[in-house]
Amino acid sequence: MSLILPAVLVDALWAHAARDFPRECVGALGGTGLTAENPGSPVARAEALYPLPNISPIPEREYLADPVHLLRALKAMRGAGLALVALYHSHPYGPAQPSRTDLRLAAYPVPYVIADLESRVLRAYRLPQGTAVRVTVEGQTGESG
Repeated sequence: MSLILPAVLVDALWAHAARDFPRECVGALGGTGLTAENPGSPVARAEALYPLPNISPIPEREYLADPVHLLRALKAMRGAGLALVALYHSHPYGPAQPSRTDLRLAAYPVPYVIADLESRVLRAYRLPQGTAVRVTVEGQTGESG
Protein backbone atom coordinates (compact mmCIF):
# COMPACT_ATOMS: atom_id res chain seq x y z
CA MET A 1 0.00 0.00 0.00
CA SER A 2 1.10 3.57 -0.49
CA LEU A 3 0.20 7.10 0.57
CA ILE A 4 0.50 10.03 -1.84
CA LEU A 5 1.11 13.41 -0.20
CA PRO A 6 1.15 16.60 -2.29
CA ALA A 7 4.24 18.70 -1.51
CA VAL A 8 2.05 21.59 -0.30
CA LEU A 9 0.56 19.31 2.40
CA VAL A 10 4.00 18.05 3.39
CA ASP A 11 5.13 21.67 3.81
CA ALA A 12 2.05 22.38 5.96
CA LEU A 13 2.73 19.27 8.06
CA TRP A 14 6.36 20.32 8.69
CA ALA A 15 5.19 23.86 9.56
CA HIS A 16 2.71 22.42 12.08
CA ALA A 17 5.43 20.24 13.63
CA ALA A 18 7.82 23.21 13.87
CA ARG A 19 5.12 25.42 15.43
CA ASP A 20 4.34 22.85 18.13
CA PHE A 21 7.99 21.99 18.89
CA PRO A 22 9.07 20.73 21.44
CA ARG A 23 5.61 19.20 21.81
CA GLU A 24 4.40 16.47 19.46
CA CYS A 25 1.96 17.79 16.89
CA VAL A 26 -1.03 15.77 15.72
CA GLY A 27 -3.41 16.03 12.81
CA ALA A 28 -5.52 14.25 10.23
CA LEU A 29 -5.27 13.93 6.47
CA GLY A 30 -8.39 13.78 4.33
CA GLY A 31 -8.42 12.36 0.85
CA THR A 32 -9.51 9.57 -1.47
CA GLY A 33 -8.61 6.01 -2.35
CA LEU A 34 -7.69 3.89 0.67
CA THR A 35 -9.68 5.45 3.49
CA ALA A 36 -11.09 4.40 6.83
CA GLU A 37 -14.37 3.90 4.92
CA ASN A 38 -12.80 2.14 1.88
CA PRO A 39 -10.02 -0.13 3.21
CA GLY A 40 -9.75 -2.20 0.01
CA SER A 41 -7.83 0.30 -2.16
CA PRO A 42 -4.01 -0.07 -2.35
CA VAL A 43 -3.37 3.70 -2.63
CA ALA A 44 -4.45 6.63 -0.48
CA ARG A 45 -4.18 10.18 -1.80
CA ALA A 46 -4.22 13.03 0.73
CA GLU A 47 -5.94 16.22 -0.38
CA ALA A 48 -6.39 18.19 2.85
CA LEU A 49 -4.56 18.58 6.16
CA TYR A 50 -6.36 19.18 9.46
CA PRO A 51 -4.07 20.19 12.38
CA LEU A 52 -5.52 19.12 15.74
CA PRO A 53 -4.76 20.20 19.30
CA ASN A 54 -2.58 17.78 21.27
CA ILE A 55 -4.28 17.39 24.65
CA SER A 56 -1.88 14.78 26.06
CA PRO A 57 -0.82 15.48 29.65
CA ILE A 58 2.78 14.88 28.46
CA PRO A 59 2.80 16.41 24.96
CA GLU A 60 6.59 16.42 24.76
CA ARG A 61 6.53 12.59 24.69
CA GLU A 62 3.17 11.58 23.22
CA TYR A 63 0.10 12.88 21.45
CA LEU A 64 -3.61 12.67 22.06
CA ALA A 65 -5.82 14.37 19.49
CA ASP A 66 -8.62 16.47 20.93
CA PRO A 67 -11.68 14.30 20.14
CA VAL A 68 -13.99 17.28 19.54
CA HIS A 69 -11.60 18.76 16.97
CA LEU A 70 -11.06 15.33 15.38
CA LEU A 71 -14.82 14.92 14.99
CA ARG A 72 -15.03 18.40 13.41
CA ALA A 73 -12.23 17.46 10.99
CA LEU A 74 -14.00 14.23 10.03
CA LYS A 75 -17.23 16.18 9.41
CA ALA A 76 -15.33 18.75 7.31
CA MET A 77 -13.81 15.92 5.27
CA ARG A 78 -17.21 14.40 4.63
CA GLY A 79 -18.58 17.81 3.62
CA ALA A 80 -15.74 18.15 1.08
CA GLY A 81 -16.31 14.66 -0.33
CA LEU A 82 -13.19 13.31 1.40
CA ALA A 83 -12.55 10.70 4.07
CA LEU A 84 -9.81 10.00 6.58
CA VAL A 85 -6.75 8.64 4.74
CA ALA A 86 -4.10 9.08 7.46
CA LEU A 87 -3.29 10.50 10.85
CA TYR A 88 0.01 12.25 11.50
CA HIS A 89 2.10 13.27 14.45
CA SER A 90 5.64 14.40 15.10
CA HIS A 91 8.53 12.96 17.04
CA PRO A 92 10.43 16.17 17.88
CA TYR A 93 13.71 14.34 18.53
CA GLY A 94 13.10 11.30 16.31
CA PRO A 95 12.99 8.59 15.24
CA ALA A 96 10.43 8.29 12.46
CA GLN A 97 9.14 4.98 13.74
CA PRO A 98 6.27 4.11 16.05
CA SER A 99 6.79 4.23 19.80
CA ARG A 100 5.19 1.69 22.14
CA THR A 101 2.57 4.33 22.96
CA ASP A 102 1.85 4.87 19.24
CA LEU A 103 1.30 1.12 18.82
CA ARG A 104 -0.89 0.85 21.91
CA LEU A 105 -3.14 3.82 21.09
CA ALA A 106 -3.65 3.20 17.35
CA ALA A 107 -7.39 3.13 16.71
CA TYR A 108 -8.02 3.86 13.01
CA PRO A 109 -7.46 1.54 10.00
CA VAL A 110 -5.37 4.12 8.11
CA PRO A 111 -1.65 4.87 7.86
CA TYR A 112 -0.05 6.80 10.70
CA VAL A 113 2.52 9.31 9.39
CA ILE A 114 5.41 10.14 11.73
CA ALA A 115 7.42 13.32 11.16
CA ASP A 116 10.94 13.10 12.61
CA LEU A 117 11.90 16.73 13.15
CA GLU A 118 15.51 15.91 13.97
CA SER A 119 16.28 14.22 10.63
CA ARG A 120 13.41 15.77 8.57
CA VAL A 121 12.10 12.33 7.55
CA LEU A 122 8.47 11.34 7.07
CA ARG A 123 7.49 7.70 7.36
CA ALA A 124 4.12 5.99 7.56
CA TYR A 125 2.95 2.74 9.14
CA ARG A 126 -0.19 0.69 9.54
CA LEU A 127 -0.67 0.43 13.29
CA PRO A 128 -0.75 -1.46 15.55
CA GLN A 129 0.90 -3.98 13.17
CA GLY A 130 3.82 -1.65 12.43
CA THR A 131 3.76 -2.44 8.69
CA ALA A 132 5.61 0.22 6.67
CA VAL A 133 3.58 2.22 4.13
CA ARG A 134 5.29 3.77 1.12
CA VAL A 135 5.08 7.58 1.19
CA THR A 136 5.33 9.43 -2.12
CA VAL A 137 5.59 13.21 -2.08
CA GLU A 138 3.94 14.56 -5.21
CA GLY A 139 5.64 17.52 -6.82
CA GLN A 140 9.05 16.62 -5.37
CA THR A 141 11.77 14.32 -6.70
CA GLY A 142 12.20 11.10 -4.71
CA GLU A 143 10.49 9.89 -1.58
CA SER A 144 10.28 11.17 1.94
CA GLY A 145 10.76 8.00 3.88
